Amino acid sequence: MTEIRRPRGRPRKVKPEDAQPLLVPIGLHERASQHLRELILTGVLAPGQELVEADLSATLGVSRTPVREALKLLAVEGLVELRPNRSARVPDLQAEAITQLFEAIAGIERIAAEFAAVRITDVELAHLRALQDEMEGYYRATDLAPYFVINQQIHRLIVSASRNRPLQEAHESLYGRAELVRRRALRTPERWDESVAEHRAIFHALEARDALRAGALLCDHVGRTGTAVLNHLSAVQRSPDKACVSVR
Repeated sequence: MTEIRRPRGRPRKVKPEDAQPLLVPIGLHERASQHLRELILTGVLAPGQELVEADLSATLGVSRTPVREALKLLAVEGLVELRPNRSARVPDLQAEAITQLFEAIAGIERIAAEFAAVRITDVELAHLRALQDEMEGYYRATDLAPYFVINQQIHRLIVSASRNRPLQEAHESLYGRAELVRRRALRTPERWDESVAEHRAIFHALEARDALRAGALLCDHVGRTGTAVLNHLSAVQRSPDKACVSVR
């Protein structure tokens, strides 16, 4: 038990359950980065748009210092491009960069799904099933914003279930950049229909502990999303499905 000493008298013993939890406040720069991230991912701050610190400071109601730190955080995620002696900006959506990005993520998620199929726990499978049901509910309601949030959680859960930290770190370092464009693919009704069906098939493969099928399905799913993004942006018609080469 913890003792609290007072100026006078005997020390009073405090039971652990009476102790107050330690609160860790979120810094201004972290709050600013959260707000800016959402503005970028929802397209309020469009690709190619300059991010003037003074304007962002006024919009967010904070000084320029936390804004500057927030931009550095988002640059690490690939959501902001820092330029020497110039204002930062939201990166342009270049076809070749998008293709390479989805190739990389498709390969990572394929390997992760193969590991996850044999390492995922029953508790994680139950959680994945609940997320799938929740996501399909938002799909039927045509409510894209919460659908997309659950979609992200599913992808991250599968990678986490691989029990491979380097894979998780590589995936997380790239996933923020993919968020910048993935929402645009789901705005196409046909792709949204396909995506839901693909997610369902991926879950069934994981549930059956079928590593090769789970990996192939997830790789193909990510590749199709990349292609849909390119098509939606009226860019080149090259498919990222080349990432779907067996790793075994």
